[in-house]
Amino acid sequence: MSNDNSSAGPLGDLHPYKERFHAFAQIPERGRGFEEVYEELKTIAKMENSKWTEGQVSGTYYHGGLEHYDELNRIFGLFSYVNLLQRDLCPSGTKFESEIIAMTSKMLHGEEVKKLNSLDEVCGSITSGGTESILNALLVYREWGREKGIHQPEIIAPSTIHPAFLKGAHYLGINLIRVQVNLDFEADVREIQAKITPNTVALAGSAGNYPHGVIDPLEKLSGLAIDHQIGLHVDGCLGGFLLPWIEKLGYDIPIFDFRLPGVTSMSCDTHKYGYALKGTSVVLYRNQKLRRFQYFSVSDWAGGLYASPTFQGSRSAGLSAATWAAMVTTGEEGYLRDAKAIMAAADKIRSGITQIPELRIIGKSTFVIAVTSEVVDIYHVNDYLANKGWRMNGCQNPPGFHFCVTLRQALPGVAEKFVEDLRKGVEYAKNPSQPMPASGAIYGIAGSLEGQAMLNELILAWLDATYSLP
Repeated sequence: MSNDNSSAGPLGDLHPYKERFHAFAQIPERGRGFEEVYEELKTIAKMENSKWTEGQVSGTYYHGGLEHYDELNRIFGLFSYVNLLQRDLCPSGTKFESEIIAMTSKMLHGEEVKKLNSLDEVCGSITSGGTESILNALLVYREWGREKGIHQPEIIAPSTIHPAFLKGAHYLGINLIRVQVNLDFEADVREIQAKITPNTVALAGSAGNYPHGVIDPLEKLSGLAIDHQIGLHVDGCLGGFLLPWIEKLGYDIPIFDFRLPGVTSMSCDTHKYGYALKGTSVVLYRNQKLRRFQYFSVSDWAGGLYASPTFQGSRSAGLSAATWAAMVTTGEEGYLRDAKAIMAAADKIRSGITQIPELRIIGKSTFVIAVTSEVVDIYHVNDYLANKGWRMNGCQNPPGFHFCVTLRQALPGVAEKFVEDLRKGVEYAKNPSQPMPASGAIYGIAGSLEGQAMLNELILAWLDATYSLP
């Protein structure tokens, strides 16, 4: 679900094309010409691309180069109709996916695990995105716990952990215990330690978290995991393909990967800063025994043998081929170059914010810069930015928004323009044109149980609307 508040209605207009293009409520009696359909969809794509190509959207389009996407789409087209379940017909899938896993493991220092245990070797799987990577990891810890006699598994994580953990816990019957963060918006290690019980199967932390871009104190969580002989999952879905290169550039990045002896799994999205097409991700495990808990197989089915490594069944080889191509064409040199450009933009934005006394940056930011204020209503600031074409990601607890910096913000003048509009937004918030900010109308009702119930119903109604005809 989007946090965009700049379109018509509190959650945006889901049917902006209803006056221009026909909506099909049934299969047409006669098929339309391909070129006619292509031209219609090209028009829609052009309209939607205009919203982000100038660099005014937080996150979402991490590379943002249309030529880059065109090149990957050429690769995708070669294998788009190939089913990765059928490796006898498409052994290329094994090449693509094994090499993606190996390259990602190397980037995240997977070779370090052998120094602690010569039998360990980082391995993994390709998934449809960060949520599925996290769901697979939760399944592994549930099954690992069952092997140890734990039938009411618990996983402990900071309150800033991605909602995919809540989703996975809901699906898999796991009790996810969320602990409040400390004053730096990092996982509170003492509070997490106090919550560990004989039913705890794993801890989880972020590198960095979605709301604020903060990297949790993973070295300390690693020590807890070792002391209690439990797992530790590092959610690097957002930062996993950027933090290694930022570290190489000399930025102060705490160790977050398999160099930590207690880290037993990681999730890392190739479709974010790996610059692949949507949607692919990598989930990595410290050894093959852990990965085996993720697999599903049936040997006595009337249709023959069935096995799948992840939650998905049939998968297009096109996405794995395009992901492989994105990694090998970008190369270390490209990832370093792009990380340098992203951080140069982030540094400009961060420096500009520090010159606006009414604003405060939340936590130790890197490429995600979260902003709040004790002086003005930050959602009025967000409203002003939205009216200027900026699309921020709204946050709450504390109220604020964040800017996830991508290559689009590395375009000339974008960072400077944002800081100037942000400054004007603060001035607007001191004397707004309406008492209640549009964004605050959504986030502001979450401060009570009744408000949370109302907000949740609004979210569910929005999901219903995404499947409705105009």
